[in-house]
Amino acid sequence: MVDILPVRDIMTEFAVSTGLMDPEKPHRRYLWTDAFGVFNFLELFRQTGDENWRKSALRLVDQVHLVLGRHRSDDPRKGWIGKIMEEEGSLHPTKGGLRIGKKLKERKLSEPYDQNSEWDRDGQYYHYLTKWMHALNCVSISTGNPVFNTWARELAKTAHHAFVYTTPMGFKRMYWKMSIDLSYPLVPSMGQHDPIDGLITYHQLQAAASELGEAGGPDLHAEIEDMERLCEGKSWATEDPLGIGGILADACRLFQLVMNGRLNNTGLLIDLLEHSFTGLEVYLMSRQFELPVDYRLAFRELGLSIGLHAIERIKDIMAETIHEFPDAGSVDSRITLFDRYLNLAQQLERFWLEQRNRNSRSWKGHEDINNVMLATSLAPYSYLKL
Repeated sequence: MVDILPVRDIMTEFAVSTGLMDPEKPHRRYLWTDAFGVFNFLELFRQTGDENWRKSALRLVDQVHLVLGRHRSDDPRKGWIGKIMEEEGSLHPTKGGLRIGKKLKERKLSEPYDQNSEWDRDGQYYHYLTKWMHALNCVSISTGNPVFNTWARELAKTAHHAFVYTTPMGFKRMYWKMSIDLSYPLVPSMGQHDPIDGLITYHQLQAAASELGEAGGPDLHAEIEDMERLCEGKSWATEDPLGIGGILADACRLFQLVMNGRLNNTGLLIDLLEHSFTGLEVYLMSRQFELPVDYRLAFRELGLSIGLHAIERIKDIMAETIHEFPDAGSVDSRITLFDRYLNLAQQLERFWLEQRNRNSRSWKGHEDINNVMLATSLAPYSYLKL
């Protein structure tokens, strides 16, 4: 049984410190962090039955849309992103996309690119948008209200149209970072895992819309075809612990879509498992998690621990339904490879639960994202279950 007390304490502090509970306090909203905040509030509701936690998730969704769905306070442009009128924005708050929430203004088209400063500048990230799509979909599943799924599909349409393009040679490609209004790319290179993240998320949204009986809203079949083309022949292997964890979480979602009859692509699932295992072994050989605390980034390591919990989730489902899963033997043989490393998740959680490590410069420098991802790692069910 999961000890929910640390998760409760972390999320209570997060709600207070970021201005979620106090309308008079400045709202410190950041899209990736807030997506994990939604997962955690929903998990607290699931485990305790206390409706106040789900209300916190709903409040966070509203605040993200009102803050990150609109232009910055220091921007001469006002109102909803994408020149959406006020009334339409309140009904369709994701149609213009959502800002990252970085501290600095976005780089203007006329300004030179600087790799170091770009990390601190605002804009829109595709992989943050897909996290928010997943969060909105989880809210629909928890509440039974399909409007959040509709907003997620509207966001998918907007993001896909802006980030995916066709080269003069006829190849599909993606931008990694776009301007706030999605009118020009800020970083034209393609994120390694953006295509697979988009493909699985689109399938997830379509499947949930069907289960929720939602006939309206955007259809994503054309976008899914684009993502399938983008995923062809790709390698997903990475030595980055956050990237490895993300691919394992994607594998868990893909596994459930196949299990539920929504997809029939065990080959892609096996690729994700094999490539993530290769990356994990390379990462562990580097022994980065043995460095002094100020040379470690908690949220990246906790992304890996969440991914290892995703493997545990797949194992639990397969133990109950292995005879129902297509090519179960091939999938099980890849899953078994991770057995020797699963205890690393608990090791990382124990390390980052120690107060002395959370007093470090590396923790304090990214406190919000570290906190919510630690909470997700401790109680990952709502994040990992479709």
